[in-house]
Amino acid sequence: MRIRHKPWAKPELEACPFYIADPQSQKGSWVNLFEHPERPLYVELGCGKGGFISQAAPQNPDINFIAMDIKNEMLVLAKRKLESAYEAIGMQPDNVRIAIQNIERLELAWDENDRADRIYINFCNPWPKSKHKKRRLTHTRQLINYKKFLKGELWFKTDDDELFEESFEYFEQAGFLIKFKTYDLHSESGIENYVTEHEKMFTEEGKKIKFLIAVPREE
Repeated sequence: MRIRHKPWAKPELEACPFYIADPQSQKGSWVNLFEHPERPLYVELGCGKGGFISQAAPQNPDINFIAMDIKNEMLVLAKRKLESAYEAIGMQPDNVRIAIQNIERLELAWDENDRADRIYINFCNPWPKSKHKKRRLTHTRQLINYKKFLKGELWFKTDDDELFEESFEYFEQAGFLIKFKTYDLHSESGIENYVTEHEKMFTEEGKKIKFLIAVPREE
């Protein structure tokens, strides 16, 4: 989907106190962005318009969150949703940061000196053409990069059947263990789930939401 350029997006983001314009400068020190760096750090890769992060972060003030996306035009919408969500509960967005970053080049901003206690990948681009599949956020080469700093679980959610099925092999090749998976998330109970606009739309179209939790294998 082509995203229309919004010239006001970057200036608005740069005036935002929880926006990170130069994520590569944070390499090795992401936890230090927060007043309480000892708290768990959860990272959403490809946050889009902020439907997930604007629910998860305000509802979990004892967890630090970082949401990343490649487009300022998306991040600015996530920023506004976060501001509205925190304002509604009378809190400041102290436990969340948003950052502009190409997830395919995440190694430029994160390394083994960083720590993420959980990674979320929600409804990423399925890149269905064979020549583009290496761009998937669940591709083997991406998962290997995440393993460098992931200390806990990776939560992956999608509406795309092919992406979900082919990701099993990616996780295996990258040295992950899939500890839970379902082909119909909404039929499960006891799993934390923040329903985004995309998820609601896919569900109304009759698509089942696929979900898994994976962890790096112990070596």
